[in-house]
Order: sequence, then structure tokens, then C-alpha cells
Amino acid sequence: MFQSRLRHCCLMTIATLAMVCAAPSVASGLDQMRAFLDATRSGRTTFTQTVTARAGRTPQVSSGSFAFSRPGKFRWSYEKPFAQLIVGDGDKLWIYDKDLNQVIVKKLGQALGSSPAALLAGDNALEKSFTLTGGISSDGLEWVNAKPKTGDTGFQEVRIGFAENLPKRMELVDNFGQVTQLEFAAFERNAAVDPGLFRFTPPRGADIVGE
Repeated sequence: MFQSRLRHCCLMTIATLAMVCAAPSVASGLDQMRAFLDATRSGRTTFTQTVTARAGRTPQVSSGSFAFSRPGKFRWSYEKPFAQLIVGDGDKLWIYDKDLNQVIVKKLGQALGSSPAALLAGDNALEKSFTLTGGISSDGLEWVNAKPKTGDTGFQEVRIGFAENLPKRMELVDNFGQVTQLEFAAFERNAAVDPGLFRFTPPRGADIVGE
């Protein structure tokens, strides 16, 4: 009886080890981020953004679309509940508020602290401007934690969750403790993106602020 039980335990142990060894390993968040930056030159996706103030006020939810062509060209379009457009043309960053009929323009090099789009569309801007560490796996995602190397990014920290070498979620904490969470859906890697999306001409009569 004892030998039978011992043999059964040994077989169970061997079976468990075989399952563990056969299970595919999941690349870390850092590895997936670098694979994304190395292999992705363009893309497009839709997003849902939730902004929560530190005081616990009702979260603000918006949605829209995002397209980019690395390095430095992107179009971040808020469609609901209010229209706002952010365009990086490779040289300048344009922020257009349709309701105010106002355009803010600045050098693209300053865009890192102005738009989450620049974090993904830049030329490895994350590596240059943030100290990166691997995060704990959660919600089926592998995470990267990013701390800014300087104090002018507008963010205290950024977390990016990856799956299948694609960013699925971003969480940004700004200098006021406000948390912005972005959920990406239907991410198309290396999609054919119209170059015209990354050009912006201020509408007639718009108030232009900046450079």
C-alpha cells in the first residue's frame, strides 16, 4: 500500500513538472515594450480614457482614436463627449480645441509631458526620458513602470501594460495626483496610415497660442 501511494505521488509530481516545463513563458513587460518599439513603425487603435482626480470626484470618461507613424508623427483625436485634436507632425505639436476655436502649438520636443501619444510614437522616447523597471503582472498584462528623469514631463509616473507585444493599457499619474487610465482596443500594428493625418492647418479665424 505504501509503495502504491509513493508511486502515485511520484507520478503526480512528474506530471506537474512536465506541465510546468511545457507551459509557454510570457515575456516581461520590458521585453514586450522593446519588441513593440523595435518592430512597430506605425499603427492605429481606439481608446477609452478615464480621468480620476485625487479628491475622488466623479471620473471623466472620453473616447476617440489614435494613429501614429514613428518617429514623432501622431494623431490623437478625442471624439466623445467633446472634440479635441492633438497632432504631432514630426516638428511641432498642435492642440486644437474645436469648442474654443483655439490652437496651441509648441515644439514637438516638449510634447512628452503634453500627450500620452508622444510616449508611444516617439523615437524610443521612453528609454531616453524615463527610468524603466519591470512591474508586477496583473489583469493578464505585463507591466512597465516609468519614472521621469526630469521634472518637466508633467507626470510623476507612467505604467504601461502589455500583451502580445502591444500596449493594452496606460496609467499616468500627473503632478497634481490626477490619474489618467487609457484602454486601447483593436490595435493594428504597422497599419497603412494616411500621411495626411499628421498634417494640421489651423482653421480660419482660430486663436493661435504659442510658437
